[in-house]
Amino acid sequence: MDLHSGLPFWIVKNEFFDLYHPLRNDFKIDVAIIGSGITGALVAHELCEAGIECALIDKRTISTGSSAASTAQLQYEIDTPLSKLINIVPEKMAIDAYFNCLDSITVIENIFKKTNIDADFTRVPTVLLASNQQGVKLLDEEYTIRTEVGLPVKYLDAKQLKTYQNIDGIAALQNDTSAQMDAYKGAINLLKYHQEKHQLQIFTHTKVEKIDENKNNCELLTEHGQTISCKYVIVATGFEAGQFLPKKVMNLLSTYAICSAPIDKKMVWPNRSLIWETAEPYLYMRTTKDNRLIVGGEDEDFQNPDKRDDLLRAKIRTLERKFSRLYPEIEFNTEMAWCGTFSSTNDGLPYMGPWKKGDRTLFALGYGGNGITFSMVAAQVLKNIILNQKDSRLETFGFDRPTK
Repeated sequence: MDLHSGLPFWIVKNEFFDLYHPLRNDFKIDVAIIGSGITGALVAHELCEAGIECALIDKRTISTGSSAASTAQLQYEIDTPLSKLINIVPEKMAIDAYFNCLDSITVIENIFKKTNIDADFTRVPTVLLASNQQGVKLLDEEYTIRTEVGLPVKYLDAKQLKTYQNIDGIAALQNDTSAQMDAYKGAINLLKYHQEKHQLQIFTHTKVEKIDENKNNCELLTEHGQTISCKYVIVATGFEAGQFLPKKVMNLLSTYAICSAPIDKKMVWPNRSLIWETAEPYLYMRTTKDNRLIVGGEDEDFQNPDKRDDLLRAKIRTLERKFSRLYPEIEFNTEMAWCGTFSSTNDGLPYMGPWKKGDRTLFALGYGGNGITFSMVAAQVLKNIILNQKDSRLETFGFDRPTK
């Protein structure tokens, strides 16, 4: 399936990782990772640094799936507000999920510092805007519970919002813990780093059709008949992981984004904040290193790529109109636009680990708008599973997690 269409900014901006290296013969490795996006790259990083021999397989050119269309906003906020999540899953689990997202932002930052990889990682604030009085009620509930559990948060009334963000609005929540990055650039450079440092083997244009496993190992069968033998296999392919799951665990969404031409630095909104709204479908906004503005959202239930793509032109106009409502003084000239397919879950949490205890097929599925932080958690958890080390985060993000 085409995971995105249009012209994603990140593919235009960066040097293409134009590797063509399909698997031609049977192959053996300790751990096989399926998927070369930012999730697969973070998993490969954790395994390589731990001395675990691994190889990466992808049916496409490196990182040209969903990561190429990601707007790569790193926040502790999850698609399901904490005040609602505590009514869906046990309260401790909900709180742990938020703190895991918060912590993972720093973990990602430190990975790029340690490897000296430029992924355009930048610390920025987050501003969550109330779109209407119902949104104000949600912000009040969120502020109360986030304050109670110790999450960093500030409440901005209309006057404070105007002063801080130059937006005429009702109210907002703000924190200084977020970040933004270039997911495509980060993924390809992490993989190149480990190719050089740890001789990470990467096989592109190699589609895995089937996974068979027994008590001691797994065997992957490719579409052209080669086999990959391994002790563990990690599936890091987003919603395309469905073919390897016993049943459906995700919902598919079509999402849209526009990127402006560069603007004068003085015209960029204050603080370069990540901005998003409480409305559904929600609007989100970020800046880029070269002073472009990215606006996205307008999610729709996914039907098929053709219907998703047919909506792109109308969605461009809607996103431009919504941006102009918030910042009428900033001229937004759309230079690139794209749409993509992403996954969400009923509780807003990702899935990671084995389908059932003892399985050697492991999943790193960072579903939702906060997929990159979830992927970082998954990379650590799966490394610990392979090293036979207990990780309590499986209780929060595993397939058998409890619900209310």
